[in-house]
Amino acid sequence: MTGNGVGADWLREFRTAARPRTVLVCFPAGGGSASAYRALAQQIGDGYTVLAVQYPGRQDRLGEPMIADIEEMAEQVARVLPAGGSEGLALFGHSMGATVAFETARRLEAQGHTLTRLFVSGRIAPTAPYPGRLHEAPDAELIAELERLADDPAAVSVLRSEPSIAELVLPAVRNDYRAVETYTFRPGDPLRCHISAMLGDGDPTVTAEQAGAWREHTTGDFELEIFPGRHFYLDEKVPQVASFVAARLS
Repeated sequence: MTGNGVGADWLREFRTAARPRTVLVCFPAGGGSASAYRALAQQIGDGYTVLAVQYPGRQDRLGEPMIADIEEMAEQVARVLPAGGSEGLALFGHSMGATVAFETARRLEAQGHTLTRLFVSGRIAPTAPYPGRLHEAPDAELIAELERLADDPAAVSVLRSEPSIAELVLPAVRNDYRAVETYTFRPGDPLRCHISAMLGDGDPTVTAEQAGAWREHTTGDFELEIFPGRHFYLDEKVPQVASFVAARLS
């Protein structure tokens, strides 16, 4: 699945189990990269293989053209994911990654694959339009939005004082806001897999009611779990998130 094999471009393997009960595939937030899931992979426990999606245009794919279309990202990922076997397959996505994971799940199920669960974190349900045109905004407005979402706004403020860093970070952020803000849900059959929706109780981008609307997108079980924290609560609550996920993969 990784290395020089199928999915080498798109997938990074952060945890390997010889005989995994489940393969968990993680989708980063907008502007993010696969390495955001390294800590979660380390703490999720034995018996799981953890892969993370690496979107083009960042880290070791920096020289590749970015994709500003959520459905196209999902098409690419669905082509390289394992087709099944004795182990289960589950998807986890945060923020934009939740929508990419959802669209990937739709494609996999349409191809006849079985998913055990979809984890959607810090994201409104796909039927709700995402307001705004930040992808067309000046850099200063993008930085202000990142400060609004950050647990520590001061850590983001460096983008104002260090143009060289901003030149590396902001293109992916702008690209992914374009993907989010131009995404349109296409009606179709609900998923068969279970859905676990997750959010921080202080997240300014999604309410519990909005996260609860994910229940409309599965014929399986649905649950909503609220953690202490803001939009990026999972960075601060890695042990709790890892425990929550592992309990549902067992």
